[in-house]
Amino acid sequence: MASWKEIRVISKKEMMGRVARFKKLKGSDGGLPDSPLPESQRKLFAVIGFQPPKKGNNATTSPVGDDAATKPAIPIAEGFNLGYCKAKPGRGPLMHNHDTNETFIALTGQWRCEWNEGSHKQHIDLNPYDVISFPPGCARRFMNITKGEPETEHLLMFVIGGNAPKAEFTPLAMQRCMEFAAEQKKQSRRPKGRA
Repeated sequence: MASWKEIRVISKKEMMGRVARFKKLKGSDGGLPDSPLPESQRKLFAVIGFQPPKKGNNATTSPVGDDAATKPAIPIAEGFNLGYCKAKPGRGPLMHNHDTNETFIALTGQWRCEWNEGSHKQHIDLNPYDVISFPPGCARRFMNITKGEPETEHLLMFVIGGNAPKAEFTPLAMQRCMEFAAEQKKQSRRPKGRA
């Protein structure tokens, strides 16, 4: 490739491959360990980047899940990833961390961003256009906490460093996922008509 200092002509067709129209984005509500949990229901939109990482274990995944990671709207690898999360109040991912920086920008509604677990847990609430940036290795989560609109989905943007970033759910988050899966399995075995 030529030096960036050498101005080049880009055709409209080529540039259109780098355009993502929000209303045409295809979101995914699965592919993450916490996706089946009621409190974690959300839709993730992979806009730029998000090549799937190499998996180390069941807790390691792409930040947007395996499904969305394979079909970003703009599939380029330029050192960062950008996406959106849409969720109703009370919903968001379980505690997880990344191998790179992750930045959240509230677009609509109010979002709570938490970090650390147990007695070290902290949080800050974001209003539209507020930003928080988490360093690698810091356990974090976010949740829509908008009041008075229980059925309205709100939007949060996230920017994550790297071309194929990894996310890993914390041991407590994975424990919650396993407990929920065991309860679902138990309920599916019960005879109909019994609670």
